[in-house]
Amino acid sequence: MSSDHENSADTEYQHAEDGGPQPEKHCGHGRGGMGEEVRRKEDQRFITGRGNYVDDVKKPGMLHCELVRSPHAHARIEEIDGSRAMDMDGVVAVLTAEDLLEYDLATMPTLMDDTQDVLVNDKVKFQSQEVAAVIAEDRYVAKDGAEKVDVTYDVLDPVVDADDALEDDAPLIREDIEDKEDNHIFDWETGDEEATAQAFEEADVTVEEEMFYQRLHPAPIETCGAVGDYDPGKDKLTVHMTSQAPHIHRTLFAQVSGIPEHKIRIVSPDVGGGFGNKVPIYPGYVVAAAASYVLEQPVKWVEERSENIQTTGFARDYDMTGEIAATEDGEILAVRTDVLANHGAYNAAAQPSKFPAGFFNIFTGSYDIDAAYASLSAAYTNTAPGGIAYRCSFRVTEAVYLIERMVKVLADELEVDPTEIRRKNFIQPEQFPYESPTGWNYDSGDYESALDLALEMAEYEEYREEQQRRIENDADKLLGIGISSFTEVVGAGPGKTCDIAGVEMFDSAEIRIHPTGKATVRVGVQTQGQGHETTFAQIVAEELGMDVDDIVVEHGDTDTDPYGLGTYGSRSTPVAGAATAVASRKVRDKAKTIAANELEADEGDIEWDRESGEFHVAGAPDRSITITEIAAGAYMNNPAGEEPGLEAVNYYDPPEMTYPFGSYVVVVEVDRETGEVEFEKFVAVDDCGNRINPMVIEGQIHGGLAQGIGTAMMEHVTYDDNGNVTGGDFMNYLLPTAMEIPEFETGHTVTPSPHHPIGAKGVGESPTVGSPPAIVNAVVDAMAHAGVSHVEMPMTPDVVWEALDEAGLAQQPAANLEFELESGEAADD
Repeated sequence: MSSDHENSADTEYQHAEDGGPQPEKHCGHGRGGMGEEVRRKEDQRFITGRGNYVDDVKKPGMLHCELVRSPHAHARIEEIDGSRAMDMDGVVAVLTAEDLLEYDLATMPTLMDDTQDVLVNDKVKFQSQEVAAVIAEDRYVAKDGAEKVDVTYDVLDPVVDADDALEDDAPLIREDIEDKEDNHIFDWETGDEEATAQAFEEADVTVEEEMFYQRLHPAPIETCGAVGDYDPGKDKLTVHMTSQAPHIHRTLFAQVSGIPEHKIRIVSPDVGGGFGNKVPIYPGYVVAAAASYVLEQPVKWVEERSENIQTTGFARDYDMTGEIAATEDGEILAVRTDVLANHGAYNAAAQPSKFPAGFFNIFTGSYDIDAAYASLSAAYTNTAPGGIAYRCSFRVTEAVYLIERMVKVLADELEVDPTEIRRKNFIQPEQFPYESPTGWNYDSGDYESALDLALEMAEYEEYREEQQRRIENDADKLLGIGISSFTEVVGAGPGKTCDIAGVEMFDSAEIRIHPTGKATVRVGVQTQGQGHETTFAQIVAEELGMDVDDIVVEHGDTDTDPYGLGTYGSRSTPVAGAATAVASRKVRDKAKTIAANELEADEGDIEWDRESGEFHVAGAPDRSITITEIAAGAYMNNPAGEEPGLEAVNYYDPPEMTYPFGSYVVVVEVDRETGEVEFEKFVAVDDCGNRINPMVIEGQIHGGLAQGIGTAMMEHVTYDDNGNVTGGDFMNYLLPTAMEIPEFETGHTVTPSPHHPIGAKGVGESPTVGSPPAIVNAVVDAMAHAGVSHVEMPMTPDVVWEALDEAGLAQQPAANLEFELESGEAADD
């Protein structure tokens, strides 16, 4: 089965003269335009080892920086003595907060309505927080020197859980905040509390479930790093850094350092993954830049894996209570939730203080619900600060997890198939654009078609029959089927984003067609593996009739690229992709004027043929000209009154965000003896609007599903009662490997966004958002017949076995086997 919108896969949207969107056919011309499976341009250098990462940057006279970190989660610093380090050969300097104070560099903005110490001079607030820095001629000397910096601490009692932090007798973490008396950060709410409460009073059925979305770390392949390089001759600071938002980081560097922004250059070369982890500013960045400024030599800082996991931006850490009110036949009347968020030692919310919570507004999901209410409280704890958008639009992942788990809970309470609840409550295609009860405007959707396709691909009915047979036969392995029909919100554009963030969320593209007809495209977003160099080139190829191989896409250099707000919240295609399309159309408009001049015709008689990629005279298709020929005329035979050249820039300020969606069906086997969960089938159907490159989309989905499996089954940043990170390296923070990842079956429907220039929505974060609830629903479903309603993530074998045991489903390991050492064969006793 396929979506009713499947035939619209060949439809795009472009601005008509009146500014409204109009459909226009994709050409399918084979030049690498929209919808074609073009191999990623950037992969050539990656697979041949020619990528250029921050740690590959080497400068003459370059020094190395190593940070001294606190072994305690909560302690006052009494003294820092760097004399033993300074006595070492090769050590150039030992920096402390006092040194940075001389240059007004002691604190830095967190991008999140707070100020964080670069190096601590009073009290450390989480384990491994930065207290000093050693600068040396060699990286290993710097590391040895850091171990010789003596720091005297007065250890204090820590608090690592948000609920404990809000107790009256909890130790105060943020003494640096004036008049601060407790660890409470803020309260936030959305929806209509009174109407929601009334719906619960009138409902036939209400269900409630407590759930915890654990603290996760994005764990990109490349850790964070920077090379600061101050040139006193030019009075210019260049910083090569692992950045998802180079222009924003340049602005912040200017604010922190006092160096004029035009005297700062941020270069973000190839970035080995980010997933939100490389959006914030980290102390190592500032120290490397500051040390270079003071010492007038390049300084490199690259962190180790344990430093990355223990101190850089985490995600999630939400305690949630979900409730649904419904009629006896399964119509959802209202949903509400109460949330407690652990933001770590510094406020994890962007400007103003409620921003990441704000995207939790989508907690009504794909359903037409009249009333909804959410309340949230956030707390400081002695843990690393975070709350970043880990492959999601800030808190969307938690919101989707809540509603998709609660729909399963409701279905089990009513003893009906979870597909029935979904079908009964889906927002219908004719209801779009749809305003949710929390005031968000969904652009388009056809949720039931996506679910139908996923169920067909998953052989849903057959597995339901097999599940029942196993229950009846008391099988050793139970079968569970989980569903997630999610709606994402991406693009980080205006509308509600502006209301929450208080800023415009534009992005940019600049296109320059050279005299030979080749093109350079510069964009304000930064890639970390998404394939921007390919997909943005495809947009230009589609809009201008060019060959994709004749287009080069550049990014990551604030000296050459137009100002952009960076890559996070899956905003590259929805915002920068739109900017690229609109800039292309500006080029095309001017090209039409030049075409008229070259063809000696009136401009009004010139028509654009998308299929051939040519301009021609109306009624005379043989009188035509390509963009390559037009480019030469733009520089050599420019029409009178027109400026030479063929280029354009666009800063796209989207009218609204986009709302990709999908339905995932997961089938699992649960071993009653060991608690092990094995994937029997994993089907993912996504709708990201018009598709630019199906191959790139497929790769994005596979990667996101792998991360979703890690979330559901194994990943968790954990702390002991003393604030020590017990999940702070890859021995203890478990990532999925090829051994844990099943074969994915992917499908798609196409429902274009009506307000986006090319009808695209974005897809990079959807699988990470939609897969965890599907997986948990599957494991719960395997035990639902015994009354199990929830299993906490990560669902490691011991957690699953305990759930089985509590439900009376567990089988004790066989104790009657003897192993013959000589033969290695087992025999029954």
